[in-house]
Amino acid sequence: MDPTDHIAQQIEALVFASEQGITAEEIQAVLEAATEREHSLASISETLEALEAKYAADTQVLELKRINNAYQLLTKAAYYPVVGQLQQYRARKKLSQAAMETLAIIAYRQPITKLEIEQIRGVNCDYSVQRLLDRGLIQIAGKSSAIGHPILYATSDFFMDYFGMDTPADLPRLKDIVDEDNTIGQPAE
Repeated sequence: MDPTDHIAQQIEALVFASEQGITAEEIQAVLEAATEREHSLASISETLEALEAKYAADTQVLELKRINNAYQLLTKAAYYPVVGQLQQYRARKKLSQAAMETLAIIAYRQPITKLEIEQIRGVNCDYSVQRLLDRGLIQIAGKSSAIGHPILYATSDFFMDYFGMDTPADLPRLKDIVDEDNTIGQPAE
């Protein structure tokens, strides 16, 4: 097959083969390297739109989604229960309660140092931070300007992809979770 032919299929293959989302710019760079000719972002975007329409059909179990400015092939929501069962079946170990608490603190307060996390939780969080780093849910975001220049932690792109968010602003807010009728005492004036 001539690599300059079948650009739509090549774009589809790139989206499929990418472990994480792939941007239109990444697709452009890979295609230009593979075909040794230029490809416009406009034509790539058109092809991606056509692929979105193709996967929107009821006969397809996948859909092409744009998340965090990158494209991914994902299972349609109707198939979440069966795929969820597969994931539960294959899950080795889930995150501990301590790791979940640590992840939530990092997600809402990022960038944040380990000391700040420990001050919020009230316990040492070395193990939880290391597990989250190992799983790729958080990343080192630099160093603080505070004394000793401690490491700053933030959520990773994998975290954003996993939870289907574009930015940390997409995290649910407390007012969205807490029922105002479920309060004790009188409201402060």
